[in-house]
Amino acid sequence: MTATVSVAPGTSRVAGSVVLGPAEWRARAEAHAARADALTAGHRARRARGGERHAIEDFLFEYYPAKPAQLRRWHPGAGVRLAAGAADAPHAGWRWYRADADGSVVLDVPGFLADRGDTVRYVRALLSATAARPAATGCFGLHEWAMVYREGDGEHRHPLPLRLGGPGTDAVVERHRIRCTHIDAFRFFTPDAAPRNTLQPTRETQVAMEQPGCLHANMDLYKWALKLGPAVPGDLLLDAFALAREIRTVDMQASPYDVSSYGLDPIAIETPDGKAEYVRRQRGFAAASQGLRARLLAVCDAVLGAAVPGDAGDRTT
Repeated sequence: MTATVSVAPGTSRVAGSVVLGPAEWRARAEAHAARADALTAGHRARRARGGERHAIEDFLFEYYPAKPAQLRRWHPGAGVRLAAGAADAPHAGWRWYRADADGSVVLDVPGFLADRGDTVRYVRALLSATAARPAATGCFGLHEWAMVYREGDGEHRHPLPLRLGGPGTDAVVERHRIRCTHIDAFRFFTPDAAPRNTLQPTRETQVAMEQPGCLHANMDLYKWALKLGPAVPGDLLLDAFALAREIRTVDMQASPYDVSSYGLDPIAIETPDGKAEYVRRQRGFAAASQGLRARLLAVCDAVLGAAVPGDAGDRTT
């Protein structure tokens, strides 16, 4: 458990109440690397073969700014100290860590906040606002359909055929009301599709609009874990990545693309049964995401130090 402590206004620190001995932190680092390797095996194999691309799995490495080697790097998290004798820990040479006089290594929270404080505060504001809202269902994944609306052959983002063809895909868009709340999905809508969205999300309205039923907002928990960097414990980073990969699979199953070449069945959101299946999956992801969101909020609170006004007090992780 990593405890936070209340401090005077204008200061922040993390109580280094957790101490890991060399055997413990090495075991955790090795287990983390093995899990990361398993999660990235397919991507690494395709990259080694050269030229081959998987529109579902490789998206997580193309859209989000991390490579397999970064996922493999284990961080203990803010407030966790690698015990005396840890001078041989690689962390001692990593950015934002410090080695203390007793030979222990810990995240230098003041140094991290000096560089990333604005990011931590923004991420906290976004995650807190999102967590407080009910999950909105009923979008049926139409954002992916809007991204190819009225595009010509060969213009699509992914090298996969459209399951219903161009005219059939356009007809689905035209029969539905589009209600996308997520700026990083909406910004990829085609020019003809954008005016069809009942909302017009922007970067400036992201905190006000994001909600936990959105598949892309829940995939982005992985992005926010990356943004929080070494403050995030390794298991939390990989949990966020694993959820993002699962969500991305459903996102593409419900898309207009034919994903049968990946051994996947479509979620035909143009049908009543497909809509029901999408909403069922959407609700499951909303529940899972809220747990990860709470853990990331606890990281933010740990590095920011004092409890945020309106919260129930100091958090523990």
